[in-house]
Amino acid sequence: MFDFACFNIYQIYAWKPDFDRNNLTRWVKKGYLARLRQGYFAFPEYKSKPGYSLYFANRIYKPSYISLHTALSFYGMIPEAVVQITSVTSLKTTSFANDFGEYSYKTEKESLMFGFDLKPMADNRTIQFATPEKALLDLLYLYPFYNNEQELQELRLDEDYMHEDLNKELLLQYTSKFQSKALEQRVTLLFKTYDL
Repeated sequence: MFDFACFNIYQIYAWKPDFDRNNLTRWVKKGYLARLRQGYFAFPEYKSKPGYSLYFANRIYKPSYISLHTALSFYGMIPEAVVQITSVTSLKTTSFANDFGEYSYKTEKESLMFGFDLKPMADNRTIQFATPEKALLDLLYLYPFYNNEQELQELRLDEDYMHEDLNKELLLQYTSKFQSKALEQRVTLLFKTYDL
């Protein structure tokens, strides 16, 4: 199971149908395994490997992709280092805490599960990650209080990034897919606030 990095109870039963699941509880207590959430486990050795806390975010709650504050911080669009790993999912909103970090998932309807890439990481694995434009729209959509200039200024979005790197056409293209008047108004306000 080590090569999976993260695995669930069903994968264990597929490998060994008569497996005694009490072993898992014992192995977690002894520190041989780390519990990621109910039924999902990883090996503690992966804590020292870069990128795995993000990789697990995709694996322990599917379908999901990393977005919102974690993605904005990753792209250098917001100044804060983000403690929680934030994702978007079509499942219900939830959160988990484990040895690898705090994971938070916000719900969007299935038709809005787009606008993410597969980012390569170590060991030929990939992480589903929102594009900068989609991460920003997910934030404006899921956090309705970003509806005035003051709130948008307090996001402290990086001016250079917004003017030089943000793909405004793609942002507007994505916005229309949401079919949300409220989001369109927030995007218009965002453009005004940051002079785009």
